[in-house]
Formats: sequence, C-alpha cells, structure tokens
Amino acid sequence: MQREAERLEGPVREAAALAKKLGLDPYPVNYWIVDYDEMNELIAYGGFQQRYPHWRWGMTYDRQQKQGQFLGGKAFEIVNNDNPAHAFLQISNSLADQKAVITHVEAHSDFFANNEWFGMFTDDPDAAARLARHGETIEEYMQDTDIERAEVEKWIDHILCLEDNIDQHQPYTPLSPDDESSDLDTEEVADELGDLELSEEVRQEVFDDEWLEARREDDDASTFPEEPERDILAFLRKHGRQYDPDAEKAVEMEEWQKEILEILRTEAYYFAPQKMTKVMNEGWASYWESLMMADENFADGNEFITYADHMSKVLGSGGLNPYSLGLQLWKFVENTANRRHVVEELLCIEGITWRNFHDTVDFEAVLSVLEPDDLVASVDPDELDAIDPSDPRIDAEALEAARDGEIDLDAYPWKIFTYEGMCERHYSLTKPENRGFISRISMEELEQISRYMFDDSKYESIEEALSEVDYSVGWDRMREIRESHNDVTFLDEFLTQEFVDEHNYFTYEYMQSSGDYRATSTDYQDVKKKLMLQFTNFGKPTIVVSDGNYRNRNELLLEHRYNGVSLDLEQAKDTLERVFELWGRPVALRTIVKEYDDHDLEVARRRDREPEPTEQGLEIRYNGKEFRREDLEWAEVEHLAATDIDYDTKPEEWLA
Repeated sequence: MQREAERLEGPVREAAALAKKLGLDPYPVNYWIVDYDEMNELIAYGGFQQRYPHWRWGMTYDRQQKQGQFLGGKAFEIVNNDNPAHAFLQISNSLADQKAVITHVEAHSDFFANNEWFGMFTDDPDAAARLARHGETIEEYMQDTDIERAEVEKWIDHILCLEDNIDQHQPYTPLSPDDESSDLDTEEVADELGDLELSEEVRQEVFDDEWLEARREDDDASTFPEEPERDILAFLRKHGRQYDPDAEKAVEMEEWQKEILEILRTEAYYFAPQKMTKVMNEGWASYWESLMMADENFADGNEFITYADHMSKVLGSGGLNPYSLGLQLWKFVENTANRRHVVEELLCIEGITWRNFHDTVDFEAVLSVLEPDDLVASVDPDELDAIDPSDPRIDAEALEAARDGEIDLDAYPWKIFTYEGMCERHYSLTKPENRGFISRISMEELEQISRYMFDDSKYESIEEALSEVDYSVGWDRMREIRESHNDVTFLDEFLTQEFVDEHNYFTYEYMQSSGDYRATSTDYQDVKKKLMLQFTNFGKPTIVVSDGNYRNRNELLLEHRYNGVSLDLEQAKDTLERVFELWGRPVALRTIVKEYDDHDLEVARRRDREPEPTEQGLEIRYNGKEFRREDLEWAEVEHLAATDIDYDTKPEEWLA
C-alpha cells in the first residue's frame, strides 16, 4: 500500500493542478489506499470508515461483495462530502483506473464545495468526525446494561423507514429539548388524575366532567401543525411518544430514543444533497474526468484503451444511468450556451436575419474561424521562444519554467495555459461530435434570440463577427448551474425536445389492457415528467403530517401528495406500523388509489386501448393491533391530487 501511495503521488498532484487550470475549485482531497474488503466496507458505510452499529451495513456489504464475485461489478472509487474530502482507491486497480478515479474525485469535490444544496446542511466541515461520534453514541446505548440491544436496533429500524421523510428543501435545523411539546392531552390528564389516587369526591369537586369536556372543546382548536409538515422525523421528535404494550398507552420516549431519533434525522439531512444531485454530480464528475483523461492525455498511450473500455461500461450500464444522463445534459448545456453566443454574433452580420439564417450562413466557415489556433491546439516544446508571454491565454510563469526545462510539456502541455487558453483549447462546438450543433438550431430559438438582441452593431463578415468570440461562455454557464440547481430543476430547465431527439429518449408505460410495457411518447414534456417522478423527493412518495390531533384524540394523520402514482398499500401498511411505534397512538394515512372495472378492462383489451381508471379516496388507520380501511368522498381528498405537477420552481426560491 505504501508503494501504491508513492506511485500515485504524481498523478494526485497533477490532477489537482489540472483541475484548477480548468476553473474547478474543489475541497482539498485526502486519498487513502484500501484493499478489496475495505472498499466494500466503505461502500456499505456510505463512504465513511465508522458508522453506528446496524444490520443494514452488513447487508449492503454482502450485496456489494456478491456483485463483484458473481456479476462482474467493480468498485472504482468512493468519495465523501467533507472538507477536506476523503477518497479511497482500491489497491488492485490498474494505474489507468487510479488516474480515472483521481480526476473523477477532483470534480466531485468541486461539486461538493460549490453546490448550494450541500451548503444547506451545516457549518461543521468535519462530517467524518460527526458520523463517528454518532456511531460511538449509539454503541454506548447498545452496551448499556439498562437498555436491551435488541430494543435499540428495533428503534433504529423504525426511524430508518422514514429517513427520506424530511424537508430537504430547507436548511437543517437541530432540535433541542426546548422544541419538545409540553402540552398534556385529555387522555394524559385522566391518567394523571388516576396516578394522584384522589378520592372520587375530591376528583369530582376539582376535575369534574364539565371541566374535562371543556378541555376536549379546547382541544378542537389545537389542531396542529398549522400547515402540512414535510419533516415527519422532526414532528415525531417534537411530539412523538413510544407505545407501552404493558400499560397499553403512549408514554414519554426515553432519552436514548430521542437522541437516536435526532442523530438519524441529522444524517438524513447530511446525505440528502447527494440524493438530490445524483445526476448532476455524477455527470459533472464524468465530464471533467473524460476531458482530463482523454482530451488532455492524462491517460497515456499505454493506459488509454483500458480507460476507454472501463468508461464505456460505466456509461453503457442499463437502467436509469446517472453517469450517462448527467454527462449528456452537461454537454448539452455547454453546447447550447456556446451556440447561443455564436449565433448572437452571427445575427449582427449585414444581411443575416433569423429568417434566412440557415440559408445564408456558411457553417463550415464558422467552424473554421472557431477552431482553436495552433498556439493552444498543440504545444511544440521546440518553439517555446516564439510564444508571447503577454498573451492572455498563456501562463507567463509556467512558460518561463517550461523554457528552463522544469516542466515536461510532452506529458503536461496544459501547464503553460491560463483558464482562457484552456477554454479555447477545449471549445466544444469544434469537436467532431458537435460540428452540426450550430446548424441544428431551430427557427423558434433563432427568433427568440433575435427578439432580445439590443446590439445594433453590424459586421461585414463571419471572420469579423467571430474575431473576439468568448470561448469561456460554455464553462462559465456550467459553473453557474452547478452552484444552484438540483436534479429536478436541472432536468426541468435543460431537458428540451432537441435533447430528447438527439439522444433518442422516449417514455414507456405499463398497459393494463395487454399486461406488458409499450413505448408511448417521444415528446420532451412526457419524458421530463417521467424522469422527474423518479427524482422528486428521492423518487419516494411525498408524505406530510396533516394533523397531530386527528379526531381530537391525538391520533396522527398523514397525507400522501398524489401525483398520479398510487402507493404500494402493503408497504404503506408496513410503514404505518413503524410510525405507530414512534407516535405511540393510532396513525392514519390518506391517499388516492386507482381502481379498474373488470368490464372496462375486458372492453379495452378487445379494442386495444387503455381503460380509464376511477380515482378513489382511501384512509388506512392502524391502532397498534389492526388495520381499518375506509373509502373517502372525493371532496375529502381532492386537495391531495395534483392536476399537473408544478416543477417551475427556481432553486433560489427554495433557498430563500
């Protein structure tokens, strides 16, 4: 391991330097060399070396190990969101893989450091130490002779069923004992009276039935929360109880239960940004890794084939692939920003308008002018004296070092360039795969660009119009987006019809009439909605606390924000049983379900069309012993149904 660490010192140092040249601003990264088993353990622990004791880590470890043994899966890297970040390199990886991991990690660390959603969690930069403290605290409770270990594990299980039921769009706010509810409900008052062992005469004199009834009437006004609460874990931490099966009633949580609940809530908020930005983050890392490894030859000739083979497998893996989707979207963002800038300049040429753009512009001439000049396209070590150090694209200090033989330009030609030079060197529109991107612009976009142009200056030729083109527009725009967006807003804003057509995206649906799946649409709105359903609220149903004093009995009423996708009712029941343990009293869940009439199904099959479902309100109630289902009138659940999903919400509004 020491030898491997020494071998990688150079690539680590140069990758960090190259990342800065490209305009990235990552956290410092500490790299650790680990073996195969340690890597599997780190993956199971979510990228950290120490977590609280729980069976799910072992389950994840076993699954990861079997994936490697029997399915050919391979773990290349894992990096955590911390300052400094910690990345782990598996000692058995080839040098090509290690270099790929290092460049990938530098980009991840840049994303951690600059995306605002990661900044919402906490000002404490040492996440590894925080999670280690959490593990030690829970371990102490498990070893406490006054607490059964099995009870601690069961309590953790209850909480983990709700770990995604937080308000991830709000900054994390820790809860203190002062945040706990101190109100006594009517049932508790009756219990308190019983504990006082008062005579019936005194009880009736001081706490008569009229007083208790008046309290019940006051309780009618104590419905809470005032607005639906998304952070169910926080609500249960403030107002929840535990159910005592011996006493058959709700009692106060033990201190250890409260602390563990808050610990796991804290960790849910810590990991939320990673879940919210999976496509953006992996796509961002894949983009810069590919540029460094391939375009800047960070993978040398002996390593490139191995790198290309492994990268193609990562991008080509099945299912919803965040690496592939993210990389495609970031490239589309870059190309679109660059194209808009170029088109704005071209529309200032005499005789060119948005109406005649495609017929008038010589696109080959445009691309010829945009090609990086020889100075930045390639570096000849024998011609360094001819380079002007005052050129804004040239790093004068590095140029002087290169002239003195202190820089190996054959291996690191990028060292003599500034950010401006790197932007021109890697300009996206002139790459072979993008050479048709300018000519593909739609008339609608041309008209839109033209409508908001206020520059009346005119050029005589393409050469004149593009003489001072800004090569940094694409990368600058990418960094702006990286700062404020998450996956939902990223997809909403940049997944266009042009993108869908270019990459052949389509939607598919399960057909009730035929019992199979069929392609249904290539419209970008349908593709976008289908994708965003998998990212909104981490792809999980959105459940909120509607009433903590439901039926005026301190029951808990949860509501499902129905978006056209029905709940799995069996899973919903399993979860309600867990919620009951954290509330201590009956819990109810309201939702909307789809029902299909058998006759309509048969008619639909014969006519090869889809039947229209009936949407029905439903309430499931669990009292600790049994479930009760009740159909609801539409008026009682109408507010749960989304007429259309409104994703037109900007990150700055969420972060306000």
